[in-house]
Amino acid sequence: MPYGTPPLARQLEHGPFNRFLATLPPHDFSLLAPHLRTIPLERGAMLHDVGEGIEHVYFPHSGMISLLAVMQNGATVETATIGRAGVIGASAGLGARSTIAQAIVQLPGTAARISASQFQAAAAQSQALRDLIVRYNDVLLAQVQQSVACNALHGLEARLCRWLLQTHDCIDGTVILLTQEVLGQMLGVRRTTVTIAARLLQRAGLIRYRRGHIQVLDRAALEDISCECYAVIQQNADKVLPGRPSLLGPHLFCSGRPDEVIE
Repeated sequence: MPYGTPPLARQLEHGPFNRFLATLPPHDFSLLAPHLRTIPLERGAMLHDVGEGIEHVYFPHSGMISLLAVMQNGATVETATIGRAGVIGASAGLGARSTIAQAIVQLPGTAARISASQFQAAAAQSQALRDLIVRYNDVLLAQVQQSVACNALHGLEARLCRWLLQTHDCIDGTVILLTQEVLGQMLGVRRTTVTIAARLLQRAGLIRYRRGHIQVLDRAALEDISCECYAVIQQNADKVLPGRPSLLGPHLFCSGRPDEVIE
């Protein structure tokens, strides 16, 4: 663990906290802190579009952002899922000027935001920050590669479980607010196909699914059915960003009643 133990006091004081920021030593974090602003992440907001200049870097504390590859006909497919273990625009710290993917908020939450110029200036003063950016970019690339292999080699039910687990890691609670259309777009299949797979999971008692609300009932069973890709992606992230919410304490992972259902 090259950066030492994450400063847990920040998580304990503020609740769910971005793991990239939490991994930085206090001195290096202090280079960013005066410039970080907490903003809401609203569902459907586009943080970056393909080929745009990087103006801001985002560190999600909660919510979920999808990185999408966009085809010429407008079709999209998800290449990576970004939650509180990730960063949007991290390469700006190493001098990158434009984006290669579209970043869309799928689940609302909050994030710390800093201008790309201020982030790059901080990185210029901090070897630890530069090293963490490089290591995080490796993790992100590994997730993209794993997702490509998963979509090509694994069945829909296992892929759906993997995606639900990744999404569950990004929220505070057990209920995921997603429509069949969004699920279909993320998995690259038709809405009706997602419906069939979701019903199978519901009949098995793993989830409760209705009107765009997915409640996770049995996470352990989802992990058993999921393909190997979920564990691989999480293990890669844990090597660089120690302190998953489940390891930092329940108050950082789930707020509210575990049996909560949103109508």
